[in-house]
Amino acid sequence: MPFGMSKHDSRVTAKYTLKEELGKGAFSIVYKAREKSSSKEYAIKVIRKDALKGKEEALQMEIDVLRKVKHTNIVYLMEVFDSKSKLYLVMELVTGGELFDRIIAKGSYTESDASSLIGQVLDAIDYLHSQGIVHRDLKPENLLYYSPDDDSKIMISDFGLSKMADDSDIDQLGTACGTPGYVAPEVLRRRPYGKAVDCWSIGVIAYILLCGYPPFYHENDAELFQQIMRGDYEFDSPYWDDISSSAKDFIKHLMEIDAQNRYTCRQAIEHPWISGGVAPTKNIHGSVSEQIKKNAAKLKWKKVAIAARAIQMMQLGPKSTEEAAAP
Repeated sequence: MPFGMSKHDSRVTAKYTLKEELGKGAFSIVYKAREKSSSKEYAIKVIRKDALKGKEEALQMEIDVLRKVKHTNIVYLMEVFDSKSKLYLVMELVTGGELFDRIIAKGSYTESDASSLIGQVLDAIDYLHSQGIVHRDLKPENLLYYSPDDDSKIMISDFGLSKMADDSDIDQLGTACGTPGYVAPEVLRRRPYGKAVDCWSIGVIAYILLCGYPPFYHENDAELFQQIMRGDYEFDSPYWDDISSSAKDFIKHLMEIDAQNRYTCRQAIEHPWISGGVAPTKNIHGSVSEQIKKNAAKLKWKKVAIAARAIQMMQLGPKSTEEAAAP
């Protein structure tokens, strides 16, 4: 019997009515569900255990992280049902769609809008860091709007690469992981790293939100990684001509090669571009949305194929590559 048609755990169906399918992965299906007692709607992720071989630890970490955190900009895990063949994650239902899709659909979009978005992300990641959690895979696809409302908040999702550690260990993480284009230089250098990797990724996202294309891109992964390790990016004309000097300064502090000198989330929140009300309200929608559509393939890295190749290169790449890329 196909996975989607198989019988569900009676404890789940006694409490929830599973409705339409919202999405499907290699070993999971996400359904919209209605709680029978309250009529509230949730998302239920149904995971096949037989397809989890080798991924059990990562999934358990994701569940542990979601159970620990509660923040207005982080998708909330309500409860977990563990059956013999499946795992059911009952989660807050997020219906507003992906970040880029919403920006393209908007009639107006400004630096002030981008500042508000990044401010929400910074607040959520600052909270995670205070809980000893590093996300490790921040990228636009993991930023979702809570609802279709124009003033909807942004939500952080996908904690599959997150890591919990005590403060004494937080800067000793060494596993090469992340998504090409958004990963920090110290990860590529295979050096111990910590919370600062998330701040780098936020800087990359902020860059994209203001111009519509990524700061680093190359068809060849090795060259891409060298660009990142050199911090080799520009504020290209004409796309950045109308972007404020405050925004550029903010990005420079987050996309700082030396993790020791990189802004923390708290420092970034206190930057005038986020909290000082200096982000301009000039409409930049035309230019940004055009570039997002034009660069769609570059912005949405294929997580399975490219990330797997990237991780292999990070682990097995010649030492000379990293040395040659050193600033």
